[in-house]
Amino acid sequence: MSDVIYFDNNATTRIEPQAYQAMAPYLTELYGNPSSIHSFGAGCGSEGDNTAIRGILEGAPEKRHFVTTAVEHPAVLGLGQHLEKKGYRVTWLGVNEDGMLDLDELRDSLSDDTAMVSIMYANNETGVVFPVREAGEIVKARGIPFHVDAVQVPGKIELDVKNSPIDLLTVSAHKFHGPKGVGALYVRRGITLRPFIVGGHQERNRRAGTENVAGIVGMGEAAEFTAKDVAAEREHVGGLRDQLQKSLVSACPGARVNGAKSNRLPNTLNIAFEYLEGESILVLLDEFGICASTGSACTAGSVEPSHVLRAMKVPPQWLQGAVRFSLSRYNTPAEIAFAADKIPGIVQRLQGLSALGRVGTRETLPGQAS
Repeated sequence: MSDVIYFDNNATTRIEPQAYQAMAPYLTELYGNPSSIHSFGAGCGSEGDNTAIRGILEGAPEKRHFVTTAVEHPAVLGLGQHLEKKGYRVTWLGVNEDGMLDLDELRDSLSDDTAMVSIMYANNETGVVFPVREAGEIVKARGIPFHVDAVQVPGKIELDVKNSPIDLLTVSAHKFHGPKGVGALYVRRGITLRPFIVGGHQERNRRAGTENVAGIVGMGEAAEFTAKDVAAEREHVGGLRDQLQKSLVSACPGARVNGAKSNRLPNTLNIAFEYLEGESILVLLDEFGICASTGSACTAGSVEPSHVLRAMKVPPQWLQGAVRFSLSRYNTPAEIAFAADKIPGIVQRLQGLSALGRVGTRETLPGQAS
């Protein structure tokens, strides 16, 4: 077993050796500019989301309504907040206590002024999978462009854009064992997209700037490798996740699993421990070489409770104590057993300190007996 147990694959993944090997010639030998005449090809998920949304909105300036969800990744969440400041009316669709989208709310939110709908395929914090096909059919019935942030999906569940109502879809290579800094934006034929960056003809005039050829090659190799046997990987990773979940729920009284029990990515476990702070748990996990997170890597360092868990109305005693374990094909049963052995002790230790702190706090409150 490795000295480091990596359970933070929804943040980023280890690069697949085949992808690295495919990239090497483009870093050392085939280094010519891909836009030149001689014979010598989206930056990331966040850029892909911005390109899709801004490109559609700028092409329909007469429409000022944008629909998304309250649990989006910061790439879309932040853009929605920016659009509000620019005078757009933004509808933030809610979720229930399981983190699931209400399709009736989506249907009721649409109007003749709606320029676009953008929702995630699967939530990066809880792993909850949205009913994207059903949502897309509702949106397309109104003739509205439909964008999906599918960054968390490749290699975990089957992804088929050809036979779906999706108009635009974003993925990011480093989430499926490819290189960082490169992503892909699928645009259905017939969809008009204004360029996100102007000043050059690259990428069919949609994004100016010299292409990251090595990154694109690495992403293609990783995508091919990841797509080989999604069903088998889902069974393997899902089994490990379920074993970790079963062990922690059994050994940690009061532990709460956040997110739908069935409609969830097979690799993701978001579990909250009562009256604890997730950051404290991560510090002690790190002492054992276990890497996890409290949520999105794009909000790491924030002391605010997760906007996803707040939208799910997670009770206060669990809101700060959530930890996300996100597995990959490279994790092993031995790593799960090691983590399941160490985590309960960490939780018990911190809960003991937390109980002492609560007693001390009660004793110092004015008007209360000691």
